[in-house]
Amino acid sequence: MQNQNQKCIDECMKCAQVCYSCFDACLNEVNVSERIDCIKSLVDCAKCCEMSASLMSTNSNFAKEHCKLCADMCNQCSQHCSKFPEQHCKKCADECSKM
Repeated sequence: MQNQNQKCIDECMKCAQVCYSCFDACLNEVNVSERIDCIKSLVDCAKCCEMSASLMSTNSNFAKEHCKLCADMCNQCSQHCSKFPEQHCKKCADECSKM
């Protein structure tokens, strides 16, 4: 049985993966101290996306509210990542802006 929210679940999991990948890459950049807010945002966004996917998977009564929060967090993460020129940041900003 396919969940009615499967496309959104898949997009949330993809966004989380891209955020974790960007997080890992950002830790290896020379200007890590300039990325603190971005790095925190990456983890927040990834965790929120994972939780949204879980709530949608179980058809939780709180899924809709949580997904709204998730969209806000993704937007904030996109804004943080777009400040940096590296490809991993651009990819993350693009992915987060889809949410």
